[in-house]
Amino acid sequence: MEQQLPAGRRPRLVSSLGLGQRCCEVTLDQERGLLAWRHPRRGGENYFVPTSEIIAVEETELNKKQRNTGKWQKLAKPHAFTVYYVKKARNHRWWCRDVTFWCGDENLCNQWTQALKELLEMQKCRPKQLLVYINPYGGKRQGKKIYEQKVAPLFSLASISTDVVITEHANHAKDNLFEVNINKYDGVVCVGGDGMFSEVMHGLIGRMQKDSGIDQNNPKAPLVQCNIRIGIIPAGSTDCVCYSTVGISDPVTSALHIIVGDSQPLDVSSVHHNNTFLKYSVSLLGYGFYGDILKDSEKKRWMGPMRYDYSGFKTFLSHHYYEGTISFQPAKHTLGSPRDKDSCRTGCYICKESEQQLAEQQKKCGLKHEGTVSSKAEHVFSYMHRQDTVQTWLATQRSRQTEEDEEEWKVIKGKFLAINAVNMSCACPRSPKGLSPAAHLADGSADLILVRKCSRFDFLRHLVRNTNQDDQFDFSFVDVYRVKSFQFTSKLSEDNGSNVTDIGKKRFGQFCRDHPACCCNIADSTWNCDGETLDSSAIEVRVHCQLMKLFARGIEENCKDEAAYSHSSIEHLL
Repeated sequence: MEQQLPAGRRPRLVSSLGLGQRCCEVTLDQERGLLAWRHPRRGGENYFVPTSEIIAVEETELNKKQRNTGKWQKLAKPHAFTVYYVKKARNHRWWCRDVTFWCGDENLCNQWTQALKELLEMQKCRPKQLLVYINPYGGKRQGKKIYEQKVAPLFSLASISTDVVITEHANHAKDNLFEVNINKYDGVVCVGGDGMFSEVMHGLIGRMQKDSGIDQNNPKAPLVQCNIRIGIIPAGSTDCVCYSTVGISDPVTSALHIIVGDSQPLDVSSVHHNNTFLKYSVSLLGYGFYGDILKDSEKKRWMGPMRYDYSGFKTFLSHHYYEGTISFQPAKHTLGSPRDKDSCRTGCYICKESEQQLAEQQKKCGLKHEGTVSSKAEHVFSYMHRQDTVQTWLATQRSRQTEEDEEEWKVIKGKFLAINAVNMSCACPRSPKGLSPAAHLADGSADLILVRKCSRFDFLRHLVRNTNQDDQFDFSFVDVYRVKSFQFTSKLSEDNGSNVTDIGKKRFGQFCRDHPACCCNIADSTWNCDGETLDSSAIEVRVHCQLMKLFARGIEENCKDEAAYSHSSIEHLL
């Protein structure tokens, strides 16, 4: 039956349909986009599924065993349809589940199937065609197998077309993204670890700047947003970006986020040295401890993922510190601080505030701001190529950047065991809170963590704090700041006359020159940029607010019950 509603409102379907060997009342509220039913068994649990989280709807041919059992025998030809949907479990894991409803009326079955499919067609944020890059060598070399067995069937179920590229060498995906017709795709998916994601990110952002005439070597250049989303299917040694934006490193969960068309904006930091572009970073920029770990582990790739444990222990025992000066601009535009307990979660109000500020800036220039990417016809590339609009936006951004450069810079000199700058929490299974638990994904800032020279025991206490619930910044030798840009130069590079910029040269001044007999390191450390080393220790870093988007929705509050769609009454929901 179809419930009559006032004019202007979409109808609500309410029918008695078969589920298993019994009947139940099934409701589809098309106005609110909600499918609900009461399970005839399992204690009469009530289930509800938002249509935004329905994966697919298919007519189902019942097999002979089903037709010859129980109530099926009473129907000459029962008609059925299956709904595939997202089911949320503990620890942010998503599953693909299905439920099959049946009835004896073919017209009623078709009515339900048609109504559900129409609601799915209204989900304009969902991708229809994807470009997929698979790294067959990353992690445990399982990328291709993971995609073919766990991800491809789900994409097929959701009627998503894919063009798959198996990468053959480093930067294969990055180089390919400068050549393909990117306008034909609704998103790019990378199957691999953080390195694979970084490659795709550099390709997309670089392609966007090239098409818009932006010089990436200019550290003050305002970068044009890249609104084509990136999906991450975790299959690497480290999957920090996936874990910090979804809450779990699970291929099926990530595939489902892509299918339902989730969109999560993400800040990106640009790294320069002497007006030369080096890298983009979305997670960790680490000098000292984390840079030394990476540098040492690169020599031991034959050990596999275990090399990080070995190199980490070795680096901890060496206990090297490095002298240098860091200058930074505090992020006064954003709410909160690195030491508050306000973690970034789905619908984060701090990130929303930054999104509104960005939208207002673009509105003044006549640019369309998209909270989520819609159809290809509304793709960012279709309007970004209107050069008059782009140039107006760039002029405004340059003016704004000049004002920011005139703002006060703070300068800190010292001896550091570690200098870390993070755009996100950098959480992972070993460190569920991450390096900075209150860091935000899209607020236009980075958390700058300075660990000064201290005893080996105190440094161990600080590292242990990253794995428990205590405040890892609650030490006299640890400082943390929320910044929008910073510059660093080491004592060695200063002595050799190498400076980041003229501005940095004026600010850095003279270094403390005492050299204690123990633990003194005469060489520079290496910057760890999202798991890759940088050639220079003297760098200039600037955070670009929401420069790109992921197929994700941020970390949701944990589901306490595996049956995420149960334990609430249909009457209350509808």
